[in-house]
Amino acid sequence: MDEIRALIQAFEGFLWTYVGVSLIIAAGLYFSVKSGFAQIFGLWRCFKNFFASFKQPTSVTTRGAPALFVFFASLGGCIGIGNIVAIAVAVQLGGPGALVWVWLAAFLGMIIKYAEVYLGIRFRLENDSGSYDGGPMYFLRYAFPKFPVIANIMALLMCVYGTEIYLFGVIKESFVINLALPPTLVVFTLLALVLVTVFGGVRRVGAVNSWLVPIFITIFLIMVTYVLVVNYHSIPAMFALIFKAAFSGQGALGGFAGSTLLLTMSKGISSACYSGDVGIGYASIIHAETNVRDPDKQASLAIVGIFLDTIVVCSAVMLLVMVTGVWEDKSLKGSMLVQTALEMYFPYMKIFMPIFIFILGFSTITAYLVAGVKSAKFLSPKKGKGIFIFLSSIAFLFFSFHDPSLAMAVMYSCGGLLMVINVPGIFALRRYIRYGF
Repeated sequence: MDEIRALIQAFEGFLWTYVGVSLIIAAGLYFSVKSGFAQIFGLWRCFKNFFASFKQPTSVTTRGAPALFVFFASLGGCIGIGNIVAIAVAVQLGGPGALVWVWLAAFLGMIIKYAEVYLGIRFRLENDSGSYDGGPMYFLRYAFPKFPVIANIMALLMCVYGTEIYLFGVIKESFVINLALPPTLVVFTLLALVLVTVFGGVRRVGAVNSWLVPIFITIFLIMVTYVLVVNYHSIPAMFALIFKAAFSGQGALGGFAGSTLLLTMSKGISSACYSGDVGIGYASIIHAETNVRDPDKQASLAIVGIFLDTIVVCSAVMLLVMVTGVWEDKSLKGSMLVQTALEMYFPYMKIFMPIFIFILGFSTITAYLVAGVKSAKFLSPKKGKGIFIFLSSIAFLFFSFHDPSLAMAVMYSCGGLLMVINVPGIFALRRYIRYGF
C-alpha cells in the first residue's frame, strides 16, 4: 500500500503542478477578461441574487429544486472538512505562501465556476423525477461532438470523485481518536446515515445543509476571530511571511528554490480547487437541478459560494494554523492541525471537534454522493444507481481502514483528471455563456 500511495501521490503532484496550475490560470484569466471581471464588479449583484433566493418558496410547486436548497447542497459539498483539513495541509506542505495561491485560485475560480454552472443549466435535460439532469456529462457532448466517449469518461471519473473516501476516513479517525469509539461501529453508523440522506436526492441534501452549513460558518469564524484578535500583534509579520513565501516557497518541502515554489503554487491552487470545486464539475451537476430558468441568475450563486468557501473559510483556516504556529509541526496529521490550534484557546475540543467534523464532513459526503448517483445514472439509467451505491459503500469501508493520505491522493488525482477534461470543454462552449446577472 505504501508503494501504491507513493505512486498516486507522485501522479497527483505532477498533474496539478504542471497541468492544473496552468489550466486554472489560463482559463481564469480568459473568462475574467471576457466577462469584464464580473467576479469583482458584479459581486454585489451575485449577493443580491443570493439574498433574493431566501424569498423564493421552498415547497414543491415547479420542476426542480428551489434555488436556495440547490445553493446549499452545492456549498455543503465545498464548505466542510476540505476546508478544515486539506487547506491546513496545504500550509503544512506548501508553506505560508500557499495562501496567496489559494486567493488567486479563488479569484480566477469564481468565473470558471460561473461558466461551468451556466453551461450545466444551459444544456440540462428534464427527467422523470420532476427535476433536471445536467452537468459536464451533458454539455461535453456539445463541446466534443466527435468524441462522445469523453462524456462517459467524465461521468465515470465523477462516480469516483463523488465517493468522498478521504472525508469519510477523517470523520472516522476523529471519533476514534478523540472519543475512543470502536472503528467498526463508527464506520457502519456513518455509512447508514449517509445512504439514508442521499436517497432523498438534492432536495433533502439541500434542506439538511441549509442549516448545517450556516451553523458551521458562524461558530468557526467566531472562534478563529477570537484567536486572531488575541494574536493581533503577530498578524503584520505573518502577512509579510505569506507574501514573501508565495514567490520563494519558504517553509515548503522541497530540494531547491524552483521546486519549493512549484510545490507552494500547486498545493495552494489544488487545495483551493478541491475545496471550492473549481473546474471539476460537481457544482454544475447540483446547480442544474434548480427551478430557476435563467442560467446566469443561478450561476451567479456559484460566485457567492466560492467567496464564502475560499476567500472567507479557507483563509480563516490558514491564518489560524499559521498564527498559532502548528503548521510548522510536521509530526501532526492533517486532521489534527486545526484541532491542535483551537485547543490552545478553547476547552473540550476532544468532544467538540468530532461533532464539528461530523457535521462538516456529512454535508460534503452526501452532496458529493448525490453527484455520483446522477453520474452513474448517466452511464446506466436503470442499473447505474444501484451499482454505484454498492461500489461506493465498499470504497468507504475499504479506505476508512487505511491511511487517509492514500484517499487524499486518490481524490486529488481524480479531481485533477476531471479538471483537465472539463475546463477545455467549458472553453470550447464559451460562445454560449452570458454574463447578464
